[in-house]
Amino acid sequence: MAQNLVIVESPSKAKTIQKYLGRGFTVLSTMGHIRDLPSRDLGINIKEDFKPLYVNLPRKSRTITQLKIAAAKADAIYLATDPDREGEAIGWHVSRVLQNLHKPTHRILFYEITKAGVRKGVEEPRDLDMNLVNSQQARRIIDRLVGFKISPFLWKVLYGGLSAGRVQSVALRLICERQAEIDAFIPEEYWTL
Repeated sequence: MAQNLVIVESPSKAKTIQKYLGRGFTVLSTMGHIRDLPSRDLGINIKEDFKPLYVNLPRKSRTITQLKIAAAKADAIYLATDPDREGEAIGWHVSRVLQNLHKPTHRILFYEITKAGVRKGVEEPRDLDMNLVNSQQARRIIDRLVGFKISPFLWKVLYGGLSAGRVQSVALRLICERQAEIDAFIPEEYWTL
């Protein structure tokens, strides 16, 4: 009997999907991202078209090992990460980690975790949508470029562990500009007669 590996993000989804698919399928979870930009470096080659330099997350080494072992035994790999751009990117990262195994890899989508929804997803495999992957990469790169230098500033001024990205940095700028206007205000006495 053919053995297929289905990879999802959530461990609770994995258990439910395993019940629906039954024999012939093994369902494992990534428990979120398995690769990202390095935490201590910018991780973006600015001179080479802002190419991201991904690393396997150290806390996910056990998960990656389990995925590789299961993928080596599988006839086909189905990436069933969430149906959004982040899920597409997680699926792409998983495919990069497993690419040396040279197994047929398909992208499947589950819009509902029901027996019919899961079966429909498996019956309609497709390739990874690189437009969604690149969209998520662009978002992540902008977060890093903007936040990598602002976050340490926030740690000094407020407290450690804060993270500034593309949204937080704009909000911070608006607050700073408003505070500068307040500080520059010179009250003048006036009368209306």
